[in-house]
Amino acid sequence: MSQPALDLRKDRQVACAAADDEVRIAGTIRAFGRAEWDACFDGQVEGYDCLLAIEESGMEGFEWRYVAAYEGGRLVAAMPAFLCPYHLDTTLPEGALRRVVRRIRAGFPAFLALPLACLGSPCTETCAIGFHPDVPQDRRAPLFLRLVAAFEEMAKADGCAMTAVKDVPRPLSATLGDALSARGYASIEGLATAALDVDFATVDDYMAKLSASTRKDLRRKLRSEAHVDIELRTEIGDLLPEIMRLYRATRDRSEWQFEELTEGYFTGMLGHMRGRALCVCYRVDGRLLAANLLVHDGHTLIDKFFCMDGEEGRRHNLYFLSWVANLRLCLDLGMRRYQSGQAYYENKVRLGSRLTPNLMYFRHRNPVLQTLLRLVSPLFSLDESPEEKP
Repeated sequence: MSQPALDLRKDRQVACAAADDEVRIAGTIRAFGRAEWDACFDGQVEGYDCLLAIEESGMEGFEWRYVAAYEGGRLVAAMPAFLCPYHLDTTLPEGALRRVVRRIRAGFPAFLALPLACLGSPCTETCAIGFHPDVPQDRRAPLFLRLVAAFEEMAKADGCAMTAVKDVPRPLSATLGDALSARGYASIEGLATAALDVDFATVDDYMAKLSASTRKDLRRKLRSEAHVDIELRTEIGDLLPEIMRLYRATRDRSEWQFEELTEGYFTGMLGHMRGRALCVCYRVDGRLLAANLLVHDGHTLIDKFFCMDGEEGRRHNLYFLSWVANLRLCLDLGMRRYQSGQAYYENKVRLGSRLTPNLMYFRHRNPVLQTLLRLVSPLFSLDESPEEKP
């Protein structure tokens, strides 16, 4: 097999047809065909159109990359990626250390900031590594390493000293983790993914699976439904300013702040994923108090973002109303899995979700700095049990 060919032109796009065996890196997913990309991500909700919506959302601070391996002229493995300035204190928990770092960064903005090239997406919960279904299992790790090697070369050319692989699910990390470790990568815990199997026929059947105390508490909270108007929308329209107000308020309450979503993110998800995305709006006395952006593929429903008025939303138990509303949506559409996102695990586990741990892998080109980062990495590992509740 010939060595992978890497295109390093500024626009990262290849105009000519792919060579028989190459790794191709592009700055837009439009450089690839939707069908050939999605063929590698069969069974994953966040495919081509979702990534296109993220790319075109206008999020500041990110450059997008897409890495794809071809064999025999056919796309056989692919991953999204991004470049950004990464502040290491992003994942520090609130406390004295984070306050000290913030004070230092007020005078020295570049403190603990590294140019990062990362495989994965800042807006998906797990690292999407796609393989064509015809690729046998024993070929997947070598193909993954081809993607990593090409991406590292691109990162070096772009001046990124640190490369990373974001949110590799624990089952997958057991297969690929050794390969990354052999290339000098270290790992830290990321935020887990919460999901619930929809293996019940009605909401009452679901309730029966919960503990007696949780069932009683949830039924009490659901009495708020009598005062709440719930609307499913496939377009946001004139609600966009109100939704963005709720989003910013929710983000300001969050302990973890990596990416900042834009108006284009919300409208783009609904526009690019027509028939597979919706926004559920919650109003009380005509006032919008919460909005929930959801995407699905007919089998899995993913809660992309739930934003609400902190005080009024809690008073009307809107988080719990949205939980049950999403389960009803799964039942109505025949979906078998509800993926409720990262963080706020106490409520999600209490309501029946299982957690799948994710690992983040990183490597600095400078071996001395890599050793130092490896030593201090436990400080930056994400806590999987945040105390803050929705």
